[in-house]
This record gives sequence, C-alpha cells and structure tokens, in this order.
Amino acid sequence: MAARIFSIANQKGGTGKTTLSMNLAAGLAQQGRALLIDADPQGSASLWSGLSSDSKPFPVSVISVGGHLKREVERFAKDYDFIVIDCPPTLETGVMQAAMDISEAALIPVLPSPVDLWASLRIVEVLEQARIRNRALKPYIVVNQLEPRSALSKAMQQALEEFDIPALENGLRRRAVYRNSAMEGLSVYCIGKRGQTAVEEIEGIIQEVL
Repeated sequence: MAARIFSIANQKGGTGKTTLSMNLAAGLAQQGRALLIDADPQGSASLWSGLSSDSKPFPVSVISVGGHLKREVERFAKDYDFIVIDCPPTLETGVMQAAMDISEAALIPVLPSPVDLWASLRIVEVLEQARIRNRALKPYIVVNQLEPRSALSKAMQQALEEFDIPALENGLRRRAVYRNSAMEGLSVYCIGKRGQTAVEEIEGIIQEVL
C-alpha cells in the first residue's frame, strides 16, 4: 500500500475523535492527497463534511466504510498519500483492531482528566495486541480540550505516566473555533485568521507524527 495510514481511536466516546480526524486529514491534505475513512457507524465525519457548501467544500474526500475495512483501505491506498481512519468508539465490532493492523500510527485523543484517561485503559490492551500483528504501529496519546493558559494537572501527568503510550507534546486546546468549523462543514484550515491558532496546533501534531 502506498498511502501512509493513521487511525484515530478511543473506545470512550466524547473525546474529540472526529474533530481530530477531520482536522488532521485537512492538514495532511496540505502535503499530499488525503482521504478520510469514516468507519464509525454514527457517521459523524460524513455528517460533518455534508454540512459544507458546494462553493466551499470540505478539503478532503470522506467515505463511509461499513464492511471489510482492510480491503476497502487497500482499494484506495494507491491513489492517496495519506489515509485517516475515524474509528468507532467501541471495541466490540473489531473495526478498531482492523484499523490498527494496517496503520503506521494510532492517535488516541483523551480529555485532560485522570478519570477520562483511566476510562480509556482498555485500548492499551488492544494496542498491545495490534503491535504483535503490526510491529510498525506507533501509538500516541493526544490530549484534547486543554484549557488556555493552564498546564496539565499533576494528577493528569501521573496518570499519563501509567500508560505505556507516549503523549504528544502538542495537543488541542478548548477552542470554539473547532466547534464552529464543524457546524460549517469545514476544517480550521478553511476559515482564515480565526482558525490560525488551531491550525498551528494541528500542524504541531502532524510534525510530531510524521
């Protein structure tokens, strides 16, 4: 497969998985051909892109995949430089595991609370199993909804250290621009100056991962 593949995954809902997926894909599209695969039955990524207008479409193609994920990804991989997979918030269907089997990196968005982080513990087992099958897989935690001008609490830092998964130095702050761009069917790259600080956050994540 030619494309570099990234999975955005967490079995806990509400962590900003689709927000990270959509904006990461939009950022990667600045460097090459990018595709976003909506593997979540809730279809949040597809709904997001569907809100865009014909005059200002979402900058990345979004396709829904409900069947054999690996086969579908292989079908598109030769035509794209980057593929981002927005995984479902469950471990029961096996889709998340299949995505990790074919990805070079798995980004795990978590909220800046030890309780939310501990609720994501089950994914560590999934990652360990995936790395047996896919030795190239590199998992990273991405802290989402950080409050401006506030550092991670000591409790959160200690909780992060309990995971055998490195946390990226760059994360996403709590910004209205992420919500507003979603309601417009756009990424933060598409909304000019008001999205600039958010763009810098996404670019920081991309630089670390690439």
